[in-house]
Amino acid sequence: MLGISRATMIRSIGVNAMPFAMSLVVRRAPLALAALLLPLLLIGAVAPSAPAPAGPTQAWLTGQLLIATPEMRDPRFDHAVILIVKHDHAGALGIVINMPAGERTLAELMAAIGEKSADAGKVLVFAGGPVEPELALVLHSADYHAQGTMDVDGRVAMTMNPQILRDIAAKKGPQKRLLAFGYAGWAAGQLENEMAHNVWYKAPEDPKLVFDEDRARVWDRAMARRTQDL
Repeated sequence: MLGISRATMIRSIGVNAMPFAMSLVVRRAPLALAALLLPLLLIGAVAPSAPAPAGPTQAWLTGQLLIATPEMRDPRFDHAVILIVKHDHAGALGIVINMPAGERTLAELMAAIGEKSADAGKVLVFAGGPVEPELALVLHSADYHAQGTMDVDGRVAMTMNPQILRDIAAKKGPQKRLLAFGYAGWAAGQLENEMAHNVWYKAPEDPKLVFDEDRARVWDRAMARRTQDL
């Protein structure tokens, strides 16, 4: 279900610019995730309004899938499926998992961080969201851990450290991986507000859906798993 809006988002990331993007990752990698959640850097799927009240029973959505409803009004998230990597009182961060942007060779990606590789294997890269599209983030299976790796739910983790590319090139990387440029972000209370206004469905995370499912079918598969009906 690749619409015009999705293609526009993919072009904005620019597959041809990715070597430059990877060079930026080297400088950005030491940043703590908390820095990514600063409200001034975050944008969500609808304009901010009064946040939904958070109480002692607030359910954070870390490790859940957000599924854009058919009525989604923001073209950047048309038929998007987003894995929420972090959600707490400070905000939320997620990565779109069903918007492939093209392939790059592993040698090209390694060259972008100033290193050589003879590996001619290709890596599918994704448009992870409209925030900081020059930033590379890797979702991967929980069998891999490097400095700064963030566990999502015990089955999926995320790494921004360029070391993961070195380990992939050395055949020591994670069994499953998804390399994305950019992310989706929400300021404090914004995602809760969007959920209260039925902007998204939600579904349990499934590693097969995140890593293995045909990307053209991810939205349909996720819809079949949804746990929130309008």
